[in-house]
Amino acid sequence: QLQFVESGGGLVQPGGSLSLSCAASGFTLDYYYIGWFRQAPGKEREGVSCISSSGGLTNYADSVKGRFTISRDNAKKTVYLQMNSLKPEDTAVYYCARAFSCIPIKTARGYNDWGRGTQVTVSS
Repeated sequence: QLQFVESGGGLVQPGGSLSLSCAASGFTLDYYYIGWFRQAPGKEREGVSCISSSGGLTNYADSVKGRFTISRDNAKKTVYLQMNSLKPEDTAVYYCARAFSCIPIKTARGYNDWGRGTQVTVSS
C-alpha cells in the first residue's frame, strides 16, 4: 500500500529554518517524480516543489524560489525539503505526494494518496 509519512514541521520564527522529510513506502520511489505541496487554512492545496526520479530536475513555486531546496535519497526512500528564510505566509500543512509533473507541479487528476502532512507555523 502506497504511503507517505511527512515529518519535521514545527513552530519557527520568521527568518528561521526547518527541514522536512517524507518517508515513502509501498512502491518503488525511484520511478517517480515527488512533489511537496502545502495547504494553508482556507486556501487550496498548492505545489511548492518537485523533483524528478533521478533528482536531476527540480522545480519550485515562485513564492519559495531561492529559499527552499528539495532533494531525495532513493536508497533511503526519502525526499527532503530544506526551508530557509521562512515567512509567516509559509504557514501551512505540508504534504508530499507522487507528482504527475514537475512543470507545473501537480498530481494526477483524482490523486488521493495523501499522508497526514506536517504542520509548519512561522510566527513570532
